Amino acid sequence: MTTLSYSHGAGGTTLLGDTIGANLDRAVAAWPDREALVDVPSGRRWTYAEFAARVDELASALLNSGVTTGDRVGIWAVNCPEWVFTQYATARIGAIMVNINPAYRTHEVEYVLKQSGIRLLVASVSHKTSDYRAMAEEVRGRCPELREVVYIGDPAWDALIARATPDPVHPELSCDDPVNIQYTSGTTGFPKGATLSHHNILNNGYFVGELIDYSEQDRVCIPVPFYHCFGMVMGNLAATSHGACMVIPAPSFDPAATLRAVQQERCTSLYGVPTMFIAELNLPDFASYDLTSLRTGIMAGSPCPVEVMKRVVAEMHMEQVSICYGMTETSPVSLQTRMEDDLEHRTGTVGRVLPHIEVKIVDPATGVTVPRGTSGELCTRGYSVMLGYWDEPEKTAVAIDRGRWMHTGDLAVMRDDGYVEIVGRIKDMIIRGGENIYPREIEEFLHGHPKVADVQVVGVPHERYGEEVLACVIPRDPADPLTLAELHAYCDGQLAHYKVPSRLELLETFPMTVSGKVRKIELRERYAAG
Repeated sequence: MTTLSYSHGAGGTTLLGDTIGANLDRAVAAWPDREALVDVPSGRRWTYAEFAARVDELASALLNSGVTTGDRVGIWAVNCPEWVFTQYATARIGAIMVNINPAYRTHEVEYVLKQSGIRLLVASVSHKTSDYRAMAEEVRGRCPELREVVYIGDPAWDALIARATPDPVHPELSCDDPVNIQYTSGTTGFPKGATLSHHNILNNGYFVGELIDYSEQDRVCIPVPFYHCFGMVMGNLAATSHGACMVIPAPSFDPAATLRAVQQERCTSLYGVPTMFIAELNLPDFASYDLTSLRTGIMAGSPCPVEVMKRVVAEMHMEQVSICYGMTETSPVSLQTRMEDDLEHRTGTVGRVLPHIEVKIVDPATGVTVPRGTSGELCTRGYSVMLGYWDEPEKTAVAIDRGRWMHTGDLAVMRDDGYVEIVGRIKDMIIRGGENIYPREIEEFLHGHPKVADVQVVGVPHERYGEEVLACVIPRDPADPLTLAELHAYCDGQLAHYKVPSRLELLETFPMTVSGKVRKIELRERYAAG
């Protein structure tokens, strides 16, 4: 009898019914003197009791500034303690925190400010080439609902905090109330605001932490951006729901600063997308860092090449590293590998379903669940599915069907053991002369070439075949780069002829999102003309 591509995560641990503020109170009661947050760049650190006091102080200040339950508070900032205080303070009073990508410029930030109706904006003053103050001042006059902008590290921040009163903040809130809006990276048009509840993101952070055995003994190095679910849910909420410590290595990703933070703070867990781990492993002085405190961590965002995973386990001591798969609209994680999984499951799959979540794989054309071993669109359902896109019911209805299944747009295969392989995006799939080609398979194979440090495969237009396969390669040694003839020789007899890249481009870096994902659409557009 055929087994269908459906799986439900039965869990022995029940879902949390708390709000984020109530859950933080539980952590403070259990571990008041354990460290909750360390900011390595500034040397500042807080115990759970001290952290909660700062959160309550900011919550009071926001209330006394006129922010009430349901109001939107924007945060447009790089990683810093004030970002984390804002996350928990807005949750404490029932405000909805709106994450704004630090890479956004005036056109994009103006759209988000207006679309979500942000009342108060917390922003960095500047970072690298970004002058947030100048950009915010340029657009604020065109955003009628924006009443105040507060810059972190500026006298305005101190003035905001000065409004706090010593009265405790305990508004009546429901765990199903919206608490966060995250704008998804739209490839066309404006991004959409995925609206997430306390129940969505608190439980997702908690169960991600459960599956890598977090406790109050853990110290989590978080170099991924807080504005993304990876940082604020899988990082911050996974930590505080277990009494673990959040460690900020730098305002934005810096491979050397990340490893220094792991060494200095004796971190037990490290996060990153594969390109981050590749950058750390490729540091000339990588071997000089003491990483023996590490035992686990999370890789997400894109598949991890086998050779990279081998080095992470062997040289970074992350024997219990976990792969997570998800999307902003699902809080984010739906699938995760387990600590005991072997190398093949950690690199060949994105794990199996989380507790209390359902996944299925359907025929994109009919919506019918396909047999295991058959490719189709991955869908997920459960507590983690967003409330909807902010103020966009029509777009919500396209993404979430009548059965409350979230359609991911990812092509996947479910194995007989319930583990899931992501074989590509529906929109990334290359169709060459009628043959369906999944870039991930080719990328995985090319990662084994000794001259390849990193590779991305995309489809570009071809007059005869419709599309052809382009390999974009970062050479391991720029002085001795891979040639197209060498690439063809390496693929000969190993890949079907139609999968062998017909074009090769050598790059120093890939175009990236702030969260560390490669922008394949930009590569396709850049090289579409041949």
